[in-house]
Amino acid sequence: MTVDDNRVVERAGWAPVRHFAERSVLGLIAVVAAGLGFATLLLLVRFHWTPMLRLDQSIADGLNNWVAPHGWAVQVLKGISTVGGPSWLIPLVTVVVVLLLIRRRPRPAIYLAVTGLGAMLLDPSLKALVGRVRPVVADPIAYGTGNSFPSGHTLGSTITYGMLTLVLLSVTGKKWRGWLIGAAALVIVLIGLSRIALGVHFLSDVLGGWFLGLAWISVTAYAFRVWRREAGHRNPPLAEGLEPEAAADLAPAPAEGPLLPHPWAKGAEILVGWVLTFGLLWAFGTAVTTWNPGFDDGVPRWLQTFRTPGLDHLSWLWSKAGDTHAILLVSLVFCPIALALWRQWRPVLFLVLAMFGELTLFLTSAAAVGRPRPGVEQLDGQMPTSSFPSGHIAATMCLWITIAIIVLARVRHWWRWVFVALAVIMPLGVALSRMYRGMHHPTDVAGAALLTACWLSVLWFTVRPNAHAETATEARDEARALETV
Repeated sequence: MTVDDNRVVERAGWAPVRHFAERSVLGLIAVVAAGLGFATLLLLVRFHWTPMLRLDQSIADGLNNWVAPHGWAVQVLKGISTVGGPSWLIPLVTVVVVLLLIRRRPRPAIYLAVTGLGAMLLDPSLKALVGRVRPVVADPIAYGTGNSFPSGHTLGSTITYGMLTLVLLSVTGKKWRGWLIGAAALVIVLIGLSRIALGVHFLSDVLGGWFLGLAWISVTAYAFRVWRREAGHRNPPLAEGLEPEAAADLAPAPAEGPLLPHPWAKGAEILVGWVLTFGLLWAFGTAVTTWNPGFDDGVPRWLQTFRTPGLDHLSWLWSKAGDTHAILLVSLVFCPIALALWRQWRPVLFLVLAMFGELTLFLTSAAAVGRPRPGVEQLDGQMPTSSFPSGHIAATMCLWITIAIIVLARVRHWWRWVFVALAVIMPLGVALSRMYRGMHHPTDVAGAALLTACWLSVLWFTVRPNAHAETATEARDEARALETV
C-alpha cells in the first residue's frame, strides 16, 4: 500500500469523527445563539430600550387595526392560539407520557415530564422577574392574564411540540422526518404569530419564547443523550430520535393485519345502515311529535317540583357530562390509550365511527323532526337544535357502550365491569338531568336509545371491533415476536 493510499484510508477513518465534530459544533453554536438571543431580549425589555418598545407597539397597533374588524380572522387566530395554551398542552403531554409508560419506555417519558415541568417553572418565574405589562391597543379582541415577557403560549408550544418531535422521530420513516419537523415548526410559528395578532403579546415577547424554548430543548436533549451514553447506549444522529430503539414500541399497531377487508363494500354497508337508522328516527320522531302523549310533558313537569339550588347544580354537572366537550375529551383520552394497550386500530375506528355517526344522525334527525322542547321552564335556555332525539343522551350512550364493548373483550380482570356500570350509570344520570332541567321529553330519551341501538348494531356487524381481540400482554408479546422476526 502506498503512502497516498494510507492517507486516503486515514482520511476515510477520520471522516465520521470530523462529521460528528462539525455537527456538534453547529449544534453548540445554535444553542449559544438561542441563549444569547434570549438574554439580549431580556435585557432590552428589562431596561426599556426605546427603539424596541416603539417597534413592538407599532406592530401591535398595525395588526390590531387589521384584525379587529374581521370576526373570522379573530376566531381563526383564537383557535390557533388555543393549541398553544396550557389547557391543551398539559393534557397532551400527560397522555403521551402515559402512553410511553404503557409501552414500557420510561426514559423518554421521564424526558417529557422533566422538560415540560421546566417549561412550567420558567414561564411564571421570568414573567415575575421582568414584570412587563401586556400591550394596550385601540380595539382589544383578546385578553391575557399575568405579565407579558416571555410569551407563555410561545414558550410552552416551542418546548412541547419540539420535545414531542424529538421523541416521535424514532418511529418516523426517513422520508417523513422532514415533514414532521416542518409541521411542528409551522405550528410553533403560527401560535407565536397568533399571540401578536390577537394583541396579547409584543413581538419581542414571542421572540423571547422561541429563543428560550429552543435553548431549553437543546439543554434537556443533550442531558438525555449523556444519560444514554452513561447507561451504555449509542448516540446516533438526533435526526433518528432521542431513543431510536424505541421505534418498535412506539409503532401504533405493528402486528395488525388489514383494518377492514373490502373497505369500499364495508363503507357502502355502513352508509346503508346510517340511512336506515335515520329513517327509523324520522318515523319515530314524527309519530311522537304528532301524537304528543300527555306523559311526555308530565314527566318533566313532575321532576320540576323537586327543583332546589343543590339539585339544579347537580343536574348541571350531569348534563355537562354529556355535552360535546366532555364526550370529545373522553374520546381523545381513550383512543390513544386503547391503541397503546392493544395495538389495534380497529377498536379506535369503531369508536370514531360511533361518535361521528351519532353526531350526524342527531343533527339530521333533529332538523327533520323539528320537535319543540317541553312546555316547562328550561334551565338551559333556548337551544339551537330541536328536542328529538336528545343529543346529550345519545352521545353518552354511544360513547360509554362502545368503550364497554371494547374493554370487555380485551380485559380479563374484574374491573372491566366498571365500564359496564359506567355504560348504564352515565346515560341514566344524563337522561334524568336533561328531563329535570326541562330540556327533553321521555320519548326524546327513547329516540336517543333507538339511535344508539341501531347505529351500534350497524357498526358491530360491519366493523367487527372485537375481531382478533387480544389482551395487552398478548398484543405486546406478538409485537415483540414480530420484531425478532
